[in-house]
Amino acid sequence: MVLVQSATRPGDDRCCSDDVQVPTISRFLGLVITMYFDDHDPPHFHALHADGEAKVRIDTLELIDSTLSRRHVRFVVAWAELHQDELLENWRRARAGETLHPIDPLR
Repeated sequence: MVLVQSATRPGDDRCCSDDVQVPTISRFLGLVITMYFDDHDPPHFHALHADGEAKVRIDTLELIDSTLSRRHVRFVVAWAELHQDELLENWRRARAGETLHPIDPLR
């Protein structure tokens, strides 16, 4: 089951927009991994944490933008390396307006 929640940062009760739905595809170590349905290229995902957030390209696993700690970035990139094909498939599904599949957390 994919958890769909309002676009909020973890621990924040305020919604950024009443009409934006952000599928949460994974959660681990206080990180929430999301992918927007109407996001722009290049294919990427968002990693949110109470202390920051990052946008990561799926094809190269390079940071597009980040305010996460280096430690959290290492966890996010390690997780993405393990699930790169699933992330690309979810990107394709998001572009097609299809339900995104959950991805196992980092263990």
